[in-house]
Amino acid sequence: MRSRALALMLALAVAAPVSAQGLMAEMHRDVREVQKKLVDLAKVMPESSLDWRPSPGVRSVRETLLHVAADNYLIPIMMGAPAPAESKITSDWATAATFEKQQLNREQIAAAVEASFVHLHKAMGLTTDANLTQEIDFFGQKWSRQRAMLMTVTHLHEHLGQMIAYARSNNVTPPWSK
Repeated sequence: MRSRALALMLALAVAAPVSAQGLMAEMHRDVREVQKKLVDLAKVMPESSLDWRPSPGVRSVRETLLHVAADNYLIPIMMGAPAPAESKITSDWATAATFEKQQLNREQIAAAVEASFVHLHKAMGLTTDANLTQEIDFFGQKWSRQRAMLMTVTHLHEHLGQMIAYARSNNVTPPWSK
């Protein structure tokens, strides 16, 4: 387990480019903080809670965590970083929806979330402080790279808040709150 944690730390250090400064350095820092919390929550949610949802038609615990992972592959496609082939995610929304519906166990979900963040950090490396104003085709709209990055970070925080509420609704105290 210790070697796995060390390997993840090294991957994250490599994923956030040393050349990133200013806004992008802060983006990487913030994403790493959200990453740690989401992975920690994925690891402590009981298997019995994975299909829990607050009401019909709302994503379950499992679906929410896999949604984060799916979007960590889907969003970078719009920034010019294709998703790894094994994810089977393309620019087609349906591929991300299929990814979210996988029946993975808690350990597999945590691993999927971790792997998606490694990819996200690499993809974030395509955006630098120097090219923040560059326009990209973002889901059929012209967006600046900066706007896409801000949306990415706010999306992650949205689902972190959702997962904190899900954890507490299932009598799970987030590890960093103990």
